Amino acid sequence: MPSALGYVGITDVVDIIATSVLIYYVFVLIRGTRAVQILIGILVLVALLGVATLLHLTLLGTILRLLLVGAAVTIPIVFQPELRRALEQIGRGGFLRLGEAGESGRGEDRTIAVLAHTAFLLVRNHRGGLIVIEQQSGLKDYCESGTMLHADITEELLLTIFAPDSPLHDGAVVIREGRLEAAACFLPLSEQARLTSRLGTRHRAALGLSEQTDAIVLVISEQTGAITIARAGLLSRPVDEEQRLVKMLLAVTRPPRQRRRRGDLIAHLRSRLRTQRGEPASRVS
Repeated sequence: MPSALGYVGITDVVDIIATSVLIYYVFVLIRGTRAVQILIGILVLVALLGVATLLHLTLLGTILRLLLVGAAVTIPIVFQPELRRALEQIGRGGFLRLGEAGESGRGEDRTIAVLAHTAFLLVRNHRGGLIVIEQQSGLKDYCESGTMLHADITEELLLTIFAPDSPLHDGAVVIREGRLEAAACFLPLSEQARLTSRLGTRHRAALGLSEQTDAIVLVISEQTGAITIARAGLLSRPVDEEQRLVKMLLAVTRPPRQRRRRGDLIAHLRSRLRTQRGEPASRVS
């Protein structure tokens, strides 16, 4: 009698591994979102359909099949934020991206230091603020909802924007590539039901944007004076030290160390190639 392993080929193993990786990344994508409860509900319906089929419960099985068909039609609508996030990650290289992300320079470190110092100045003056730091996901749509500035980042400018009598103090400022891109921008509110009852509008807006993009949002609460960071649909604990805030912002805005090394290697190789291509031209000239 032939062994069962004789029917398993290399393509079957590759197929199983690829499917497992895909399922794993789907779970990583929806972890901590409302999609988990919806997925559990769909799995319960599938389990009930299996039991109904096994016990030959025709009427119950028909109803469950209709419910599953309706759920399949509404999945793209219900999972719209998660699908959008997945497509954005695929568009910018996905999970397996060998991106060319270089080491953050001194300019970016200075920008983070200015943002952290401004946040604590706002707390001392009993003012609130919402600062968005753009990452890989483009925030052009959100910038266009406010006032475009294209200005250098300074503490004085940020304090002026978030002053109570300023026409730009409502909304968020967007930081892009070390510059203040726009102010008074409107952000989408989070739909997490368990948080909406105990969070203000600023925190809900910060969580909403971080759920749909990979942006880092710095929230300064006007009522409590707490400084928190929203990232990937999660809110950090309040930060009470300026240096700690600088370290946290640098940690979440910089790419992982391994990715930075690959980026440095690619940049180095490109510079070598450009140099080698430029040498013959200089010799000829």
